[in-house]
Amino acid sequence: MLIDSSTDRPDTPAPTTAASDAATSTAAGGRRRHDDAPETAALFSRLASLDDGPERDAVRDELVTAWLPMAHRIAGRFRDRGESVEDLRQVAALGLVKAVDRFDPDRGAFESYAVPTITGEVKRHFRDRMWALRVPRRVQELRNKVRIARRDLTQTPGSPEPTPADLARHTGLTEEEVAAGLEALESFSTLSLDAEMSPDDDGYSLADTLGASDASYDVVVDRESAKEGLRRLPERERTILYMRFFEDMTQSRIADQLGISQMHVSRLISRSCARVRADAMGGRMRGARSR
Repeated sequence: MLIDSSTDRPDTPAPTTAASDAATSTAAGGRRRHDDAPETAALFSRLASLDDGPERDAVRDELVTAWLPMAHRIAGRFRDRGESVEDLRQVAALGLVKAVDRFDPDRGAFESYAVPTITGEVKRHFRDRMWALRVPRRVQELRNKVRIARRDLTQTPGSPEPTPADLARHTGLTEEEVAAGLEALESFSTLSLDAEMSPDDDGYSLADTLGASDASYDVVVDRESAKEGLRRLPERERTILYMRFFEDMTQSRIADQLGISQMHVSRLISRSCARVRADAMGGRMRGARSR
């Protein structure tokens, strides 16, 4: 249900229902805490007594309309945090609908139930929808404390930008926690990998600053895995492999030096490589099982 926020515009006729008339009245015990807290106890009692159907839907919509200004007021507390006011009002209105649907008239005043429900809905929106990267709730709380402290310390015109030490004293946090909060303040959104990092003609993008995988690491892993298998080979076969792969000798030349046939050299190289490969694979599997 998309809530029409035009209900608080000057050119929109004011509702003429009993709930809207009560919105500007005063409570029996004196003036209510907020002007946007209408007296709707009778409507909630009626809603609770109705079965699902058009009549119940109409009463439900009347209650949502009556309390919508309060939801908008709560949404206004979260302005200037990277989300448009209109979107915040929609989120708060969704929280209001949930509060109307779940409220039990026998449990007390609706406002006492609705305010935390709507506020929680808006906070969840920021936590789950606004962060480009999901960060732990603890870091989000540090961010909020640091943001409020910065606002408090810069309220006076001309106030210098507070240092991490200033923020730590004001919040009671450690400087390490302040640093984490400051970092989170700058991490609310992400940059594209194509974002230009330099305004010069020969500028570079964010992707250009990222490292690439080094294939040499794989070579190191392979060599270490093959060492044990090479040690287990007979001396002649180790010599043949050394001559072939480290001295780059041909099979014919190796055969001449050792006084054996080239075909026999080829078979020994194939058999030795297979043994070393099998030993290396077995070592990796044993290592994986031990972890």
